[in-house]
Amino acid sequence: MTVHRLKLSALLAICQVIDQAIDLESALDGVLQILSELLSMQRATVTLYDPETGHLSINASYGLTVEERKRGVYRLDEGVTGRIFQTGEPFYVPDIEKEPLFLDKTGSRRVQRGGISFIGVPIILHGDPIGVLTVDRLFEDEVEFEEDVAFLKVVATLIGQFISLNEKIKAREAALKRENTSLKYQISKNTKGPYIVGQSSSMVEVQRQMEKVSPTRATVLLLGESGVGKTLIARIIHELSERAGSPFIKVNCASIPGNLLESELFGHEKGAFTGATASRPGRFEEADTGTIFLDEIGELPLGLQAKFLRVLQDKELERLGGGRTRSIDVRILAATNRDLGDLVERGKFRLDLYYRLNVFPIRIPPLRERKEDITSLLNHFLHKMADDYGRSIHLTATALDALIRYDWPGNVREMQNLIERLVIMTDNDRITLEFLKSYLAPGQTPVVEETLPLSEGLPHRTSLKEFERNEVMAALERSGWVQYKAADALGLSARQMGYRVKKYGLETMIAEGRARLRRMKETQM
Repeated sequence: MTVHRLKLSALLAICQVIDQAIDLESALDGVLQILSELLSMQRATVTLYDPETGHLSINASYGLTVEERKRGVYRLDEGVTGRIFQTGEPFYVPDIEKEPLFLDKTGSRRVQRGGISFIGVPIILHGDPIGVLTVDRLFEDEVEFEEDVAFLKVVATLIGQFISLNEKIKAREAALKRENTSLKYQISKNTKGPYIVGQSSSMVEVQRQMEKVSPTRATVLLLGESGVGKTLIARIIHELSERAGSPFIKVNCASIPGNLLESELFGHEKGAFTGATASRPGRFEEADTGTIFLDEIGELPLGLQAKFLRVLQDKELERLGGGRTRSIDVRILAATNRDLGDLVERGKFRLDLYYRLNVFPIRIPPLRERKEDITSLLNHFLHKMADDYGRSIHLTATALDALIRYDWPGNVREMQNLIERLVIMTDNDRITLEFLKSYLAPGQTPVVEETLPLSEGLPHRTSLKEFERNEVMAALERSGWVQYKAADALGLSARQMGYRVKKYGLETMIAEGRARLRRMKETQM
């Protein structure tokens, strides 16, 4: 078979490999195998630019060992590979022994007998180089190098197009994952699964960040005061991730004595210490393939921080009293109510560990910074207690006003505990301000007094009816004046939402709101 026919056969085979490839790496390996076996182009490599490191590194090869391939990393201005990438032009080396730019960083040609020529062409995408395709040729081959360069440029174009298609597929998969995460969150809300109650702008932002990071493997650091809901958010992130069917392990680093925490986290072997009568896996091993949530991470003793850093970086650990290294696949979520930066400055927290934990921080604001969520949260816990205790309790207007003005030092946890306590203690179906007073923490925001109907000159206090009306109106506006969307945001059924729309006479306002939106869309077209 002539060289021309061989190259046509090789191109056909390459197109078939690309058409049937499942992933980028297998496709590139298949292409390079064809070049080597059909055309005697030995030690073929595809070297791609890595934006994270800023270097060129071998992504696929044929004829190199794993060790040789790992050594193939180049600066953008280094050697023949760097020159091809920077100039965007092919480069031919008649004899690699006589070319000072040829570095042989892989070390794969040290035992080669006879002369070797080398050809490299850029892989171009949208007019810019993204990598380099290289091959070795033996001196005795009779084909002119210009023909090989022209052929390799065609192959490099096919590779560039496949890489572009692969990137588009990955972007589409990421978009589908985000959409799936959002749908799972909505389903969780509708089925009374774990979800965030609250529609304030700060909590909507928290939800947005959760939906972004949940499908990834990234470490998440949850920041916020005690009681803001860090554990709930950690569980939601786990439930929205691909690890939802695997363990979710919680560890409070502040509640376990320092001398026991190492064994608790990393496990121990039999005889590791007095009382260790049997080997036991630690919480990291229990969380394998799943998620571990480390609450109050700022309380982790300095002595354990180095071992924890190894788990973060290498996903490896050793049990206490053992020498065997164990590999684990675990996603780490951490939380703290302390300033880790301040702990680092005081020498109580490792700087390298802080950087590894702070990959994706999410700050959960305290309740006093999102007063607009208080009514929704109160309704949520009142409904929950009605289900748990079979009692339907509601707040008087002045009691509600007092709770909105209250600073909630214990945040959402304090609110849940307070509502449960009130439901247990009250003998009536109404919680009045007088009954409420003794259950609030002293020294907080002044509590309003029970008042007669508002008279002129007194400050206006919003009634329970006004609060509910305002809440419904705000939800409608956020939802584009679509009732079922607003109902979903408030945790109401469509029937319950329709009742409130009629109760507060909002039909005209909804019609006007929709008309405004239509006019805005028409002006933008």
